Parts: sequence; structure tokens; C-alpha cells
Amino acid sequence: MATLATQPFRIGHGWDSHRIESGRPLIIGGVTIPAEFGLAGHSDADILLHAITDALLGALALGDIGMHFPDWAPEWKDAGSQQFVIHAMELVRREHFRLVNVDSTVILERPKLKDFRGAIRESLSVILQLPLEAISVKFKTAERVGPVGEGRSSEAHAVVLLAAV
Repeated sequence: MATLATQPFRIGHGWDSHRIESGRPLIIGGVTIPAEFGLAGHSDADILLHAITDALLGALALGDIGMHFPDWAPEWKDAGSQQFVIHAMELVRREHFRLVNVDSTVILERPKLKDFRGAIRESLSVILQLPLEAISVKFKTAERVGPVGEGRSSEAHAVVLLAAV
């Protein structure tokens, strides 16, 4: 049976969802988006960084973001989600892997995010220490269906590929 150390590749998937809430900043991928609302959460509620963190942890079979950064812990109240991704990337390196690429999708009815794709990709490039061409960020609506489509929440999905070093 192959162990983590003998596997040449690992794939991880992450998903996150947060309620929309007035009076909070809308932060996606480390970028503050001008909006009259943000996302509710114990931390800064950056759904994209949370999904990427879960994908990295999942690829290593090391649980999820809540196991590493519980929402009941006061030290994570209003914390910047970049530190969650940085922690997950440290675990990737500790397990002798490197991040190859990220493919992600943010689902939000409004505001339209297409004008922020470049800034979000650049932010992720810095946080993940990955070239831009290895980072995909897509934006979708939920076509007015369900809580996302009704403007009550937002979601993000991320898939990562890790390669052994």
C-alpha cells in the first residue's frame, strides 16, 4: 500500500459557503471588493481562501479548516484568511509536496466579479507563491436559484494538485 510519501500526486477539493451580511467587507481571494455587504463569519469570511485551504488540507488527508482553525477559538475572531492558507502551504511543504495548480470557482449573484479576476489571481499568486498561469479563478451566478441565487449567501469551490518533491 502506498503511503503519502510515496504517492507522486495528490488532488484536493475544497468548498465553502457564508451568509451575506450588511456592514462587513466583501473579501474574496485576499481582495476587498466594493459592495454594500460582506460575508458573515468568525474570521474575515474569505470564501475563496477558505475553499483553497480545505483543498490543500484535503489533498494531504489532514482534515478541514475547522479542525485547524475552530470557529469557537477567540484567536481566530476576525482573522485574515491568508494565514489559514499559509499554514496549509507549510503542511504541504512539510509533507514533501509542492502546489502545482489551483482551479477555483466563486458563486455569487452580485456584485459581478469579472473586473476583479486579475487582482484576485495576483493576490493568490503572492499568497500561494505560484505563477499566475497556474491559478484559475472563475465566477458564476446561481441563476437566482437557492440561497446563493436569492442573494442570501455565496459559495466557493477549489481544486488543487500537489506533486511530490
